[in-house]
Amino acid sequence: MNILLVDKHAVVRLGYASLLRALLPGVEVREAGSGEEALARVQEAVPNLVITGVGLPGISGLETTRRLRQRLPQLRVLFFSQHQELPLVRQALEAGASGYITKGATPGVMTEAVQRILDGHTYIEQALATELAYHPVDHRLQGMTARELEIFLMLAKGTPTRSIADQLSISSKTVSNHLTLLKSKLQVTSHAEMVHVGIDMGLVRAAG
Repeated sequence: MNILLVDKHAVVRLGYASLLRALLPGVEVREAGSGEEALARVQEAVPNLVITGVGLPGISGLETTRRLRQRLPQLRVLFFSQHQELPLVRQALEAGASGYITKGATPGVMTEAVQRILDGHTYIEQALATELAYHPVDHRLQGMTARELEIFLMLAKGTPTRSIADQLSISSKTVSNHLTLLKSKLQVTSHAEMVHVGIDMGLVRAAG
């Protein structure tokens, strides 16, 4: 079995690659630090499974998944992310992912997710699956791109523009352009209103 593990942090890749090897004897784990690197790795050798996060430098994990699935419709992708916001989970599945678990999941959940996906099933962590079943899509998020949603969540949580640019390896001007489009799509005029929209959608917790 060959797994490609995609995460922007080398130390995180090292830790989870070791965990996967311990959980799944005989597995070969290759690594990539960005979406662009993942696309190149898959072109070199097609893995049985790609495990990726959402927030990657350059193109996002969502866009990476779309491109991989366009090239290789049979390729299976599991999202393993710190993000548990339902819109991101939905976008991951719409992009072609076969599963979604959080980084708070136990090793047993990861093993089950990998095995079930390789057997041809979809696997969503139980708590997320329950929330998806009971929470319909918010119409205000329709038409929002994966990158816009990612930036919206970061802005709504109070992440500074410069920090967003650094984390996503894009310019501050690009972040500002996304912010302008987001305000238009969400029909708000200020950063504060955007935070309130995020809280109203249940994407951001109110302080206190």
